Amino acid sequence: MSTTKSALAGISKSARFSGGLDVPRLLLEGRAFIALIVIVVAFSILSPNYFTVENLLTMSSHVAIFAILAVGMLMVILNGGIDLSVGSTVGLTGVIAGFLLQGVKIPALGIAFYPAAWVCVIVAVAVGALVGWINGALVSRFGVAPFVATLGTLYVVRGAALLITGGLTYPNLRGEAALGNTGFDWFGFNRILGIPIGVLFMIVIATVAAVVLSRSPFGRWLYASGGNERAAELSGIPVKRVKVRIYVISGICAAIAGVIVSSELTSANPTSGNSFELTAIAAVVIGGAALSGGRGNIRGVLLGAFVIGFLSDGLVIVGVSEYWQMVFKGAVIVVAVMLNRIERRSKRVKATTPPGGQTADPSKGVESATASSPA
Repeated sequence: MSTTKSALAGISKSARFSGGLDVPRLLLEGRAFIALIVIVVAFSILSPNYFTVENLLTMSSHVAIFAILAVGMLMVILNGGIDLSVGSTVGLTGVIAGFLLQGVKIPALGIAFYPAAWVCVIVAVAVGALVGWINGALVSRFGVAPFVATLGTLYVVRGAALLITGGLTYPNLRGEAALGNTGFDWFGFNRILGIPIGVLFMIVIATVAAVVLSRSPFGRWLYASGGNERAAELSGIPVKRVKVRIYVISGICAAIAGVIVSSELTSANPTSGNSFELTAIAAVVIGGAALSGGRGNIRGVLLGAFVIGFLSDGLVIVGVSEYWQMVFKGAVIVVAVMLNRIERRSKRVKATTPPGGQTADPSKGVESATASSPA
């Protein structure tokens, strides 16, 4: 039967191996992993220093910061929201830790005390959680659009960091043994079994997040509320509580990233984390998550973070201009969004096609089987 429908069906089936293996679909779904392989192979050819154990560990420590941010961002995006304040939170939490490590002075009493490094870290993480709670309250309780709420918080948090330091940087956060405030640089420089601490934090955070999303009621609530908030609310899911929690999680992830960044630099800069929120969103999008909510996973986010991180470091190693680096990264994001749309469209088409390869014929009101053309 030689018809247009038969030809289209033949083209679709000719793209498969014998046995029903849909190659285009597999390539589309595995695009982030394929992109990562291509990046590693390409830069290994361009630079002999790229594919070495030490360089891979160094690049992984850079990726860890963006991956931790991206895990928190995924939680928010799964709910159909966005968090533009994570980059500013990185700067503020680093400044909070630096401020405490420099010593808290009370001139009126003539005393000064120097908190231990672990106390500084806990306070910084608590500040990140507070920023996330404010974002969640604005979105869930007051009905402010996530983009507007977190954009406002971005400026407030960045301004607070600049006010605390006066626009300056807190240097030398290694501390002094005599003051009992040493150990902060452990997060940025130490390794366990040869693996950087930042990478270990990334693995732990990603593992916990994956278990929460796949095995806990909260994970099911999050996917449900992101897919259809009204239906989730009618089903008894505490939608507002979920919103607050995911923004708190995002703030905590940003705070952990801020501590690691300040530890690696052994200094706290109020402008640290500038544009990090865009990189986190890019990692989530490249990983296949839908910005509309309800779709995405931790595995994809990690792949997206490694694609962005390995691409950025590779461009630096081969000496590409910083301006061209921005062009390449922007192009990768645009392509990722386009591929996401193509994948979702193909799944919708597949879902609306009746079993057995039959399609509805509206002119006759009956279903006609689509015959496959010869390969």
